[in-house]
Amino acid sequence: MSLQSLQSYLCERSGWKDPKWLFSCCLKTGIPYEICFTKFMSSSLNQPLCFGSDCIKANAQSCGECIQVAEKCGWCTDIDFLKQGESKSARCDELQSLITKGCTKAKIENPRGSTSINKNKAVTNRKKDMAEKLKADQITQIQPQKLTLNLRSGEAQTFKLKFKRAEDYPIDLYYLMDLSFSMKDDLENVKNLGTDLMREMKEVTSDFKIGFGSFVEKTVMPYISTTPARLLNPCTSTNNDTCTSPFSYKNVLKLTENGKEFNSLVSKQQISGNLDSPEGGFDAIMQVAVCGDAIGWRNVTRLLVFSTDAGFHFAGDGKLGGIVLPNDGKCHLENNMYTMSHYYDYPSIAHLVQKLSDNNIQTIFAVTEEFQPVYKELKNLIPKSAVGTLSSNSSNVIKLIIDSYNSLSSEVILENGKLPEGVSITYKSICKNGWVGTGENGRKCSNISIGDEVSFEIAIKSEKCPPQGKSETITIKPLGFTENVEIVLNFICECECSKDGKPLSEMCHNGNGTFECGACRCNEGRIGRLCECSTDEVRTDDLDANCRKDNGTDICSNNGDCVCGTCECKKRENPEERYSGKFCECDNFNCDRSSNKLCGGHGRCECRVCICDANYTGSACDCSLDTSTCLAANKQICNGRGTCECGVCKCTNPKFQGPTCEICPTCSGVCAEHKDCVQCRAFDTGEKKDTCERDCSYFNLIRVKDRDKLPQPADQSYPLSHCKERDANDCWFYYTYAVRNHTEREVYVVDTLECPAGPDIIPIVAGVVAGIVLIGLALLLIWKLLMIIHDRREFAKFEKEKMNAKWDTGVNPIYKSAVTTVFNPKYEGK
Repeated sequence: MSLQSLQSYLCERSGWKDPKWLFSCCLKTGIPYEICFTKFMSSSLNQPLCFGSDCIKANAQSCGECIQVAEKCGWCTDIDFLKQGESKSARCDELQSLITKGCTKAKIENPRGSTSINKNKAVTNRKKDMAEKLKADQITQIQPQKLTLNLRSGEAQTFKLKFKRAEDYPIDLYYLMDLSFSMKDDLENVKNLGTDLMREMKEVTSDFKIGFGSFVEKTVMPYISTTPARLLNPCTSTNNDTCTSPFSYKNVLKLTENGKEFNSLVSKQQISGNLDSPEGGFDAIMQVAVCGDAIGWRNVTRLLVFSTDAGFHFAGDGKLGGIVLPNDGKCHLENNMYTMSHYYDYPSIAHLVQKLSDNNIQTIFAVTEEFQPVYKELKNLIPKSAVGTLSSNSSNVIKLIIDSYNSLSSEVILENGKLPEGVSITYKSICKNGWVGTGENGRKCSNISIGDEVSFEIAIKSEKCPPQGKSETITIKPLGFTENVEIVLNFICECECSKDGKPLSEMCHNGNGTFECGACRCNEGRIGRLCECSTDEVRTDDLDANCRKDNGTDICSNNGDCVCGTCECKKRENPEERYSGKFCECDNFNCDRSSNKLCGGHGRCECRVCICDANYTGSACDCSLDTSTCLAANKQICNGRGTCECGVCKCTNPKFQGPTCEICPTCSGVCAEHKDCVQCRAFDTGEKKDTCERDCSYFNLIRVKDRDKLPQPADQSYPLSHCKERDANDCWFYYTYAVRNHTEREVYVVDTLECPAGPDIIPIVAGVVAGIVLIGLALLLIWKLLMIIHDRREFAKFEKEKMNAKWDTGVNPIYKSAVTTVFNPKYEGK
């Protein structure tokens, strides 16, 4: 990839106008552009290669501020860590960068989050046929039950939840029925529901309770007729049936284990009537959800069966009756009757969802075919709810309830309470058959049978500390179940070393700050590394004069800011590059380079001067003092024919080459010396044929087609030998031998042998025959061409004579037609 295309890509990807910082980084590390680009591609845009550290950019002034920037940030508590000109915020950096700068691991404050389990009762393995029956509060379906998380900003804490659907789990079912006049035939079928449903539910659980409630509508106009006669019997105008007075909601039977009592009380119920088609069922659902004591809800599976053949009123519809107060979501039952329907509006769908969820109630909408689309849309808004098709007379209600219960109980959906500001949570589900869900699907598992066990991996992360760093508690629970997991969140907002801080320390300029974690945390109104300045003094001319080197005009050499008369050097995008010095006049990145490496990779840059490692010298530390690389095979430096300079031989005799001046391409005997190896590698013949791979791999072999392709001495900048050798078959082969760059041996060889040979009769005979045939064909072609030319000339002569014989055409030669034909020159015949 070219430099231009790489820069264009970086601009497009990152939005930067000048991505040259990347190339500066590549130059510093010596990485080729293509490799550097690959590393950039494989890194995140938040942490690209050589990108500025978020820890440094945060400008943290204390250890507590530092650890809240990101989980990768640490704080160096070493008192002597900072160099002259560096600000306190330089103590906050990535761990490896701090170590590189000279801070030992023991001096780096880097607290980590943790997870501890406080309550971990195992899930219950319960069978329905067991002799010992457990109470609902003795059954555990989710594990663990309580955890404590210590959260550091940016660091997620992950834990695992296990859920197992218990067998023979108790169930409370409350049947809420629409008793408007259109449900008259349905009431007859529900009268025996108690005992029949009890019998069917025994197959599911041995601990089952059932209750009954009914609803009609708000008792105000225009929902009902308020004339005295219609208030007593709202059905008088349509038929002679006797109906009970209109009511909003009535709790007929509290949850009970007695199915016969259910049948008895339901049998006594009478239908009622109202004026409009939608019913006031939402008022009834709200009261059933919030009036737990009156309904008799236990901490078990709670099912609410809502049976109707009509639509519903919701928040805002109460204005038709002059009711404007929003529903307060509280219980208002007196003598098992809802008494505030005329005072409070219908609840909204969101309000119902909240209350049903808070009270762990799963709703089954048993509605007729006509209203299926409406209630299916409502189901999508209410978690853990189901819709079943009710026959016109409710004869299928038991099957509907059983099927809906199985559908609801086969799915577990996790829900968490309100999260504190800055805290996020993610879910990952591991369901049956190894199915894994993430995102919103990570909250749930479906098709769970009794006894099946599923698990969830939950990660909680905090992006910042709450005010005063107070602990928070959240809950996670499976929707429709009474059990939940309590999670206590503790936030790591300060470092451990801050506990040992010394307020009003003398180390902080006469007690103007607290000395903690190796640095001063200044009191309000004070700034500076040692809190030596008041905020009112920061920009005075007298203080700025202390930041000018040699009374010059540049403040802090234009590489820093003057704070309290002291230079605080600027920070670079690359965290490894730093300005330093009293006037920020020094840096560690503007030294000489060699092989695209700072100080040749053999030293360190201090104040723009390379400090070389041992055995290296030069302005870029690129000159090695080690002579071992110059020793020849005879143990002489450069074979006695050169000098060793910076670890490299400089041959004084131009005939000799190589890293140790031992190679002489033009010396006599070169061709004979390499003949056998060239012969075996190029033609697989010769004396070294069997040992070729072992003995003859010391040069690069390049094949050419003919002798003209061999390199010529005049075209080369290094000595070259032309060789002509004969093999055992008296065939000649040609090659050149040279040493390129003093080290690389190179052989060009003509890949065909030049062998003497006698005349070949067959080609000669074939050539003669072919020549005769070709000559014959050529003569035939010439004769044919001459005949064609002759015929064309005769035909042209005939045509000319025919044109001249105008008197023989049978037309008057002086006749002119009266019609003139004109052709449009623009017409193209289309």
